[in-house]
Parts: sequence; C-alpha cells; structure tokens
Amino acid sequence: MTWRIVDVSSNSKLDLKLNYMVVRSGEGVRKVFIPEIAVVVIESTAISMTAALLCELTRREVKIIFCDEKRNPYGELSPYFGTVDCVEKIRTQISWDDELIELVWSDIIKHKILNQGRLLAKNGHPCESSMLNSYAREILPGDSTNREGHASKVYFNAIFGNGFSRRDDNPINSALNYGYAILLSTVNRSIVAFGYSTMLGIFHSNGSNPFNLGSDLMEPFRTEIDELVLSMELDSFETKHKREILNILDKTVVIEDKHNSLLNAIRIYVQSFFTAMEEKDPSKIKFHRAVGNEAEVHESHDFL
Repeated sequence: MTWRIVDVSSNSKLDLKLNYMVVRSGEGVRKVFIPEIAVVVIESTAISMTAALLCELTRREVKIIFCDEKRNPYGELSPYFGTVDCVEKIRTQISWDDELIELVWSDIIKHKILNQGRLLAKNGHPCESSMLNSYAREILPGDSTNREGHASKVYFNAIFGNGFSRRDDNPINSALNYGYAILLSTVNRSIVAFGYSTMLGIFHSNGSNPFNLGSDLMEPFRTEIDELVLSMELDSFETKHKREILNILDKTVVIEDKHNSLLNAIRIYVQSFFTAMEEKDPSKIKFHRAVGNEAEVHESHDFL
C-alpha cells in the first residue's frame, strides 16, 4: 500500500536506481522506496528529473505535482491508462444515465453541505449551521435550485468573516487554493487508477478543464482543507503552511465505520462512486466523516 508523501523543495536532481527514487542535492543523497510513495510534490523549478524516473513513478501510479516559480501547484502528471480495461470503462462513463447522474450529484452536494454545517457548528455558528442543514434537506436531483451556491455564500461569510470572497487575493485564499489543488490531485490519482477519465465530469463540464470529474468528486472533502486553514495564523502563506497542508492526507477519518487516513478514504470513496454508477445505485457511495477530537495525523512525509 502506498502511503508516503514526498515534498522536494531544494535544488535537486532526481533519478531512478532499482526501486528507489534518488534525490541528490547539496545536502547529500537520499533514497525513497518507490512502492511506498503515493504523491511526489516538486516544489521548485530548479529541480530536474530523469525520464526514467518519471516513467517509473507514472507506472507505479504515483501522482506527481509540479509547482510554479511561486511554489504553488501548477500541474500534475497522470498516466494515459490506469487499468487494462480502461477503454471499455471510459465508453461506459460516456454513456452514464442522465437521471442517475443527477441523483448522484445531489447526494455528493448534500454531503458537502452537511460537512460545512458540521464545521460551522463546531466553530460557534449554530444559526448558519442550521441554515445549511435546511439547504441540504431541500436539494433536488441535480441541485436544480442551486442549494450549493446559497450554502457556499453563508458558509464562507460565517467561517472566514463577513465580506470574505473566494476571489480575493489574500493568504487565506492562497492556502485554500493550495489545499484544494492537493486534494484534487489526490482524487485524480484514484480516478485514473480505476481506469476512468478525469475529463468527463458529472456536473463540471468545462472544455478547458482536464479534471472535471476530479472537481466533482472532491467536493465532500473540501471542509477538511477549510478546517485546517481556519486553524492557521495566516499573515502570509509560507512553506511551513504548505507542509502543514500536505499533512492533511494523513489525517485520520472514518469511512465504512473504520479509521483510515484521508488518503485511503479518498480512494475508498472514489471506488464506491464507480460502483454506484456501474450498479445504478447512489446508495453505494461511501462518504467519510471526521472522528472528532481523537483525530490523529501520522507522520508519513519526506521533506527533501
């Protein structure tokens, strides 16, 4: 099972030796066993990687996230094929029933809004939490009345203060954008691993977005990022905050009545989504929940 998150931030050369990713920098040489790696974050544009290493990481379904000159996530590398039957799965994906899509999307949005309501209640906003719970009960197939949009406005104004806008250029939005990018990349990794296309969404359909389905499926997990960012003191958004956000993938949550890391929970959830679509049964989708005060974070990151 892959579990290690590798963040390479210093000027380095990365290459492949046997089953190890070898990181050569001014601080020496370090090796990381590739079968243990889930995600590699290339945080500096002064890092070089060999084609052999890129191919091996891709073959092992390791998600590689590239950052720009400001060290913000800019793109990711995904394999063309996740399974031997991916062509057939993508054909099935193209023909998913519209009515089923609407039911599944409304269920995903319902759980996103409920998670937002729980976070509001946890942080002393009972009135707004109650309002979001009402919105969740009112959701129609396909969210035709846009309960998500109404909930989002109430939620962000309550959790980050009146007048807060996701369009603003500030440290909070920088942290949220970084966290959402890591979350999206993790969801995309699972989508490809199960043989489906990230391009074909059930709600998002932007022709210039190669990750429409990932954008759909990540929605219930956004509050995990929101809660973490809320706990930070953000006069500015720095490398230490990025590393703290990366640790969120190791947070313990509950899914299928069992404790799992958020990284594993995402994989279980994505797999259950495809099962629901294949069996035409939205109830098959397995959603996660927080474990409360006993939440744990396990150290499984390498910062190189």
